[in-house]
Amino acid sequence: MPESALPEDMQSKKYGIAIIANDRVIDWLLPFFESYLATSASIPLYLIPYDDNLERTRKAADAYGVEIVSIDSTELDALARRLYPLNPGHRRRLRKLLALALPLDEVIYLDVDTIMLQDFTKVLGHIESGKAEFIVSARCHDYIYNSRHKDYDFLRDALLFNDGFFVTSRRVLSLQNFFDVIAQDERIFHTVRQRGGLFAQPLTNFVVHRRGLKIATLPEAVPSASGESYYKSEGITLSPEGPVDFRGDRLYFCHWPGIIGMPRRQRPIDQYWHQFADKAAARFRA
Repeated sequence: MPESALPEDMQSKKYGIAIIANDRVIDWLLPFFESYLATSASIPLYLIPYDDNLERTRKAADAYGVEIVSIDSTELDALARRLYPLNPGHRRRLRKLLALALPLDEVIYLDVDTIMLQDFTKVLGHIESGKAEFIVSARCHDYIYNSRHKDYDFLRDALLFNDGFFVTSRRVLSLQNFFDVIAQDERIFHTVRQRGGLFAQPLTNFVVHRRGLKIATLPEAVPSASGESYYKSEGITLSPEGPVDFRGDRLYFCHWPGIIGMPRRQRPIDQYWHQFADKAAARFRA
């Protein structure tokens, strides 16, 4: 990372961005890479393999200077089998948590069905024990817990979040914490988790809440940053500095969660995705 990319007091630490992908999501991966190159290429980017289906992914990673990491997922995969015995096709979604095993002081995790819209160096350096230990985009009330979570004091008023984006440090949240929390409270987890094709998101929320981490939203950490990221968010307009929300705050990324069909150019934000997709197509034709 260039020394000028971060303030002097941060230059002694290691930072990075992590994603999880394979060839099945290559049409999302390439625009993501282009957006990363355009906004945040000074931050090392690490790609965690979803599985071994990586032929095109490796070629793309080489073209963009992205490191595909090799991390032992045996223990995490065993946890996924235990928690979700009936869903072998989707258990690997928990492999996003390998971001916590990267040799970094601070990591930004992003789902691959995302484009980056601002310089993410401004998102780094805000993790502080007891103050801001886990940064999320904004509150999210769906796809996490069922109504039973209100029976537990540590969950009743917890800030719920979408885990398609987070920033943390393995010094405050590690993979071992996930193993330990489930070993202690697996029964509670299964009691409160929302069912219906959900895997990492309820688990990440549960472990963060059970450990009592101090959660901060992106606008709280980064002045003028928007908490909006959903591609259907109302009130998004375009400015010379990029998309802004109805308050005029800058969107740092846009997320099309759930690997839906390709953006249809129906919304202003879709145009950004298509611009990055076109640049990626031109790069690979060259």
